Amino acid sequence: MADKNVVEILRGLQQAAHNAHDGALDDEGKPVKVGLRREEGSYLSGNRLMDGFNIKLQDNKMVLNYQSEILMKEIHDKKFEDDIGATIEEVVKWLKKEYKKVTGESVSLKMKGKPVIRVESTSRIRSWVTAQCVYEIKGLKSGAEKHNVDKAIKDWLSQGKSKSEGFK
Repeated sequence: MADKNVVEILRGLQQAAHNAHDGALDDEGKPVKVGLRREEGSYLSGNRLMDGFNIKLQDNKMVLNYQSEILMKEIHDKKFEDDIGATIEEVVKWLKKEYKKVTGESVSLKMKGKPVIRVESTSRIRSWVTAQCVYEIKGLKSGAEKHNVDKAIKDWLSQGKSKSEGFK
């Protein structure tokens, strides 16, 4: 059975991420500002770019996936990777703030490594960028330490050995 604290942390993070859907409104009825590029355009003129994020929870880590539609000229900018990283940081900052609103407690997320950024072309003008960044959730212990795979394999192999002298 999962620890109650672990379940509360994971549910809080999932709820915070859910509260960022496109068209979400805050308590005052104003659009939620997460730090995404889709918030810059106009709903009526249709010049908004599509972008968004989602999170996956694995063991004691949160994997944040960010995707956005971009123009080819943006890819050639020297600060392209820094801009994507800054957007991810804005999303994480918003997630922490929203988590505090949802649960009444704070959560600490520590980045593990650098974001992995991938660009795919859809035409000569537009492309898609996807970025993935892994964060360690402070306060959660890793469940991977409980399972020793090498020991389990050795135990399984030892069961298959014949106890008789005829088989060596």
